[in-house]
Amino acid sequence: MKRATLMIAIAVSLAAPQSRGNVAEKASGAFKITQVRHVSAPPDVAWRSIVHIEQWWSGEHTFSGDAANMKLDARPGGCWCETLPNGGGVVHMTVVYIVPNQRMTLSGALGPLQTAGVAGALTLQVTPKDGGTDIALLYNAGGYYPGGLDAVAASVDEVLTIQCDRLARLVATGNADAKPAT
Repeated sequence: MKRATLMIAIAVSLAAPQSRGNVAEKASGAFKITQVRHVSAPPDVAWRSIVHIEQWWSGEHTFSGDAANMKLDARPGGCWCETLPNGGGVVHMTVVYIVPNQRMTLSGALGPLQTAGVAGALTLQVTPKDGGTDIALLYNAGGYYPGGLDAVAASVDEVLTIQCDRLARLVATGNADAKPAT
């Protein structure tokens, strides 16, 4: 019985979010969001999950409603793209820097920020730590957005928190949709 209880506790801790998001800075023309999750997996396992964005990004936060329509070509100049019906598509971001199993930076504005004069840089980094891996996400955005970027920073942080939690669950359990036991 003790072993079963211990295994359940370990599974819950692996599947549960390890930290919350953070709007580190915000102003009318810019914001900086940081996210960090610690997972009990080596960096190469975390990296393989990161580059399969269709497995962890929520379909609720896509243009098509289905994350299976998204692909990330993890190479310089590569596209994080989404296919839409009738030959349509979306370029979410473009890879501008990559060191496999360590760090990738993409350039572009996420979601509704694409419709305004906003530029963004999204960096995903994996770092070995405490027998596992820290997965860090940093999103810097700046430019013009009606009403100011400071007004939407918390909403963008909320969406990125969901995505990072899903990524951590994918790495920990093999399933981004797995819900922690209550």
